[in-house]
Amino acid sequence: MEIEQLYEIFREHPVVTTDSRDCPEGSLFFALKGETFDGNAYAGAALDKGCSYAVVDNAEYAGSDRRFIVVDDVLTTLQQLANYHRRQLGIRIVGVTGTNGKTTTKELIAAVLSKKYNTHYTRGNFNNHIGVPKTLLQLTETHEMAVIEMGANHPGEIKTLVNIVEPDYGIITNVGKAHLLGFGSFEGVIRTKGELYDFLRDHQGKIFLNNDNPHLKGIAGGLEAIRYGQQPDEGLSVRGELIDCSPFLHYRWNGHEVQTHLIGAYNLDNALAAATIGQYFDVPADAISAAISEYVPSNNRSQLEKTADNTIIIDAYNANPTSMIAALQNFQLIHAEHKMCILGQMGELGDQSAEEHQKIVDLLHKMGFEKVWLVGAEFVNTPCPPEFVLFNNVDEVKQVLAAEKPKGMTVLVKGSNSTRMFELPEYL
Repeated sequence: MEIEQLYEIFREHPVVTTDSRDCPEGSLFFALKGETFDGNAYAGAALDKGCSYAVVDNAEYAGSDRRFIVVDDVLTTLQQLANYHRRQLGIRIVGVTGTNGKTTTKELIAAVLSKKYNTHYTRGNFNNHIGVPKTLLQLTETHEMAVIEMGANHPGEIKTLVNIVEPDYGIITNVGKAHLLGFGSFEGVIRTKGELYDFLRDHQGKIFLNNDNPHLKGIAGGLEAIRYGQQPDEGLSVRGELIDCSPFLHYRWNGHEVQTHLIGAYNLDNALAAATIGQYFDVPADAISAAISEYVPSNNRSQLEKTADNTIIIDAYNANPTSMIAALQNFQLIHAEHKMCILGQMGELGDQSAEEHQKIVDLLHKMGFEKVWLVGAEFVNTPCPPEFVLFNNVDEVKQVLAAEKPKGMTVLVKGSNSTRMFELPEYL
């Protein structure tokens, strides 16, 4: 079936699902494959549960039932349909990528733009080859703008996503040492994130550029850039200044003072990016400041939680050398009498893993926090000062905390989702 024909069906049934357990009445089921499952096998069940049509790429499951739509490849068809839909609507789209901060930045941008426009944006971190097309297919004619997050852990992935999204504007939050196992090197990270710039350069798009980041400035040639930053420069559209960060970010941009619910001075760049984009699209300055001030982070991203015994900073969604160093530097700035770090190991660093974990250990030793607990084999195998406490996994930490938890501490819990550090706050 041609995409144009499928699009006519989609217009009549504009709800898309890829999960046979979630089949709204009248929806379209796309039978995707995974490493351990074949969605084709569940297509019949999806129809029984309420889907009007099922898109499959194995004709054996279709039989003579006309509710089955047979295509060459379901994933490719989903992506092509999303791109076709995006073209039909013609909504202005801001594409967001970067090593760290892209989800927070995306949500801040959406919050700011929503003050003036009906804005659709990526929910959670559904920023991959499946989440991006599903997000685009949720666009309707009532939307005026969209903010689409794009993630990658291998070369070429951003290029694939931007060709689906076809953004009009783009922002790379930063580039750092993450997924080095997939990218091969830090230079590979820069090249891949830069694929967003490449698309916009070829299609006369515009970028919002952190003027303080030399890596991004180095690959921004030939692009119209709306610039922001903290360092003085006559070409800045927005300039920010940190006022305080103990623990919440308090800053000033273009003379407007903002108190946020964001933990970490590193979030200042994210807030400035949102302000720059809001200003470019004529959102009033007071509305921009209000949107950023009102935003409350979730999903274990730089959250503050006070318990009867401790104050906990939970940053347990992602961890790589860049974000780990930023979190520790910010933690050092926070005014607290007793500080404790519980850090999970960093993954996907390839042959640089030992070196990067040693750098974190050395930094911790220099900073002199009262207590340091390190979790995971990568830290266990790293030479550490004798006062550091090492754990093989988070379950060992939970056993210790269940027996005797610390009291009166300000605790930074930092790690990636895979280390399950997010399970620790209830024990603190």
